[in-house]
Amino acid sequence: MSTAQTLVEMYEAMLARFGHQGWWPGDGPLEVCIGAILTQNTNWKNVEKALNNLRGARAVSISALHQMDHETLAGLIRPAGYYNIKAKRLKNFIAHVYESYGEDIEAFLDRSVSTLQQELMPINGIGRETADSIILYAAERPTFVIDRYTCRIMVRHGLACLEDDYEQVKDMFETSLPEELDLWKDYHAQIVAVGKQYCRPKAKCDGCPLESFPHDPAADQFIQ
Repeated sequence: MSTAQTLVEMYEAMLARFGHQGWWPGDGPLEVCIGAILTQNTNWKNVEKALNNLRGARAVSISALHQMDHETLAGLIRPAGYYNIKAKRLKNFIAHVYESYGEDIEAFLDRSVSTLQQELMPINGIGRETADSIILYAAERPTFVIDRYTCRIMVRHGLACLEDDYEQVKDMFETSLPEELDLWKDYHAQIVAVGKQYCRPKAKCDGCPLESFPHDPAADQFIQ
């Protein structure tokens, strides 16, 4: 079976189990961008609490976040963890948008994948995964998001090697799957669902929607 066929069948198996995931949560592109930054090293429930705090403070706007002092912002996003670091990262992102586009987050996002990648990656605190999450879910441009769940699942199923870097795994998905925005969005969300429930650092293969696909739970011993 080809890699492309395997990836499609894996998606169909996950979709049949979990249903369409409807990612990314957030009311509008700015909230999606904020969520992508805050979700680093935490779970979505904690991010949702932080977003609720920002909504309650009427701080979900470029100007409000740009004008807010670091201490106030850090306090509002405290539930997301690493709040001082994430406040700096969020302020860096907001400052970059504000300086060129003012309040118009849509104009900032209304560019090509390559242009957005080149502009997002140099912002302190925006790595490849966060940049691609912003591009895929906020800008709604086709780029595949790779995270630790993706790497773990692909290595265990023999579709990637421990030595493969972010771009190699990303290229495998983007060259194997049809370039369909909704598919790429939901595929990443399905992988997260499998990673959280079954393909953990200590695998729980029994009942996993990908259990029938050839796999080695010990193949990724260095991926946490």
